[in-house]
Amino acid sequence: MAENRPICLWSGPRNVSTAMMYSFAQVPGIDVVDEPLYGHYLRVTGIEHPGRDDVLASMDTDGDVVMSALLQRQSTMKDRRLFLKQMAHHLLELDTSFLDEMDHVLLIRDPKDMLPSLTVQLPEATLEDTGLEQQWRLYEELRNRGQDPAVVDSGILLSDPGAVLKPLCEHIDLVYDPSMLHWEPGPRAEDGVWAPHWYHAVHLSSGFHAPREKGEFPDSLEHLLGQCKPWYDKLIGVAIRPDRTQ
Repeated sequence: MAENRPICLWSGPRNVSTAMMYSFAQVPGIDVVDEPLYGHYLRVTGIEHPGRDDVLASMDTDGDVVMSALLQRQSTMKDRRLFLKQMAHHLLELDTSFLDEMDHVLLIRDPKDMLPSLTVQLPEATLEDTGLEQQWRLYEELRNRGQDPAVVDSGILLSDPGAVLKPLCEHIDLVYDPSMLHWEPGPRAEDGVWAPHWYHAVHLSSGFHAPREKGEFPDSLEHLLGQCKPWYDKLIGVAIRPDRTQ
């Protein structure tokens, strides 16, 4: 893999993706970008999200232009790499040729843990809002394109961050740095304008926190859980584990 290829993290919401962005921001030579396709996604879908108007006003909403500009930016960065925190469900109505010029990581989370958190902000959340099906479809597409995307499960990551980040960094041709395990509490300059709606917990953090005990899963989410589980099961089967890379 070329050293100056951008790293694309394809997550779903509430998967500790912002913590991953903060983690990679600690690595010398990495510049992070927060959800560059969010405005495109809101424009294309017309969906209502917290802070929608502010998001649309804050960024370019033409996803093709956005991704082309990021590749151009990377081409001028001789000794640095971009880390793009992305949501898999933002991949809509786009020319996806940019995928061939980037290295890819898919970040997943057990829907039993993710759904209760997601539905705080999106009470009527659907399978599409979780990004799980889109992540599996993207995984298959990338494999068909001759790529070897890494898959990281947030539960495994939180249980032993260093043991997951080390093989992940090797996979994407990045030197692991122990500084990835800690960061200063509070917001970062790279945060999107949506941070006040979504980033409360990570702004209080200074590193990856051990997984919390699972509470009782709401009966009202059982149907959605059933829709999510087959896609999660496919992805967890190819996830990086501390005792092996993929």
